[in-house]
Amino acid sequence: MTEPATRNVEGYEVGSGVSVIREYATEPGTGPRLHRHPYRETFVIQRGRALFTIGDEQREGVAGEVLVAPADTPHKFVSLGPGPYEAVHIHENDRFVTEWLE
Repeated sequence: MTEPATRNVEGYEVGSGVSVIREYATEPGTGPRLHRHPYRETFVIQRGRALFTIGDEQREGVAGEVLVAPADTPHKFVSLGPGPYEAVHIHENDRFVTEWLE
């Protein structure tokens, strides 16, 4: 069986006002560096766990939870393992707009 891969879909490509990242990480310690968007990003965690930094707060997100990074709020996450981290990240914009801070 082939493992699922991370996949990005920008909303404008499919006639939607939102863009989606289907995130799949198998290695603990992986994740995007600190960044922000001019719109909200919602994380729907389906499997595994990750440590999220959203603004000044850190929080462990686990399967079944939904976390939100408000617009213009610096955020990042790192997969904690031991198993894969799988989630859907919803960007409230038809294109990805990202300012990398690290």
